Amino acid sequence: MPPKIIIVEDDPAIAEMLVYHLQDLGYQTEHFDDGLKARAYLAEAEYDLALLDIMLPNYSGLDLCRELRQLRPSTPIMMLTSLDSEADRVVGLELGADDYLTKPFSMRECQARIKALLRRCEINNKPPTDDTTQTKIQFEELSINSISHQVHLDGKVVELTAREFELLLFLAQNSQQVYSRNELLDAIWGYTHEGYEHTVNTHINRLRKKLKRSDDKPHFIQTVWAVGYKFLDSTG
Repeated sequence: MPPKIIIVEDDPAIAEMLVYHLQDLGYQTEHFDDGLKARAYLAEAEYDLALLDIMLPNYSGLDLCRELRQLRPSTPIMMLTSLDSEADRVVGLELGADDYLTKPFSMRECQARIKALLRRCEINNKPPTDDTTQTKIQFEELSINSISHQVHLDGKVVELTAREFELLLFLAQNSQQVYSRNELLDAIWGYTHEGYEHTVNTHINRLRKKLKRSDDKPHFIQTVWAVGYKFLDSTG
């Protein structure tokens, strides 16, 4: 089955362009021009990526992003924003959106970014191979598998978004190395998100909440005052 993309966009011209070009790539599409209608559908349907405009009738794209991220931690979300809505772009990333496009945008760039998000999601969902022992990072009760993209804490699965997993894996693979917010932003989000360092803070806080230990041991991710963050292993 080809990937299914949900398009939530109230501008008829943009929506028609998106439907046409994404179907031309072989994707299935479903279009909504109303936030509430999309909300009801997205809560129940099966799909592979959600493309959300921020400004929507009846229910905003940001609210949709927040709810979808809670319902489907690993499903890619791309936000569509206008040139003068930098604050909305920041909020969208902090709510868990994987990427954003600024209007007006190139359809070629849109297709490329969607392909990249779906490819990353496919890699994340691949079953583990027999060589998982070579790709497993173990720190005390925390286990990170870079092939299956699974994280376990105290034997229980920890549900992470794609960005949260990439951030955790990067820090764990470079244990004890201190990274600034700018360095983490560049490593995980890429240069296109330059200027959104606060997004790193939000994702770090989410990771800490999800990786909270049942005892009083120090947290795995440590803040280095005035510098940045590092992963604190059992030797730290």
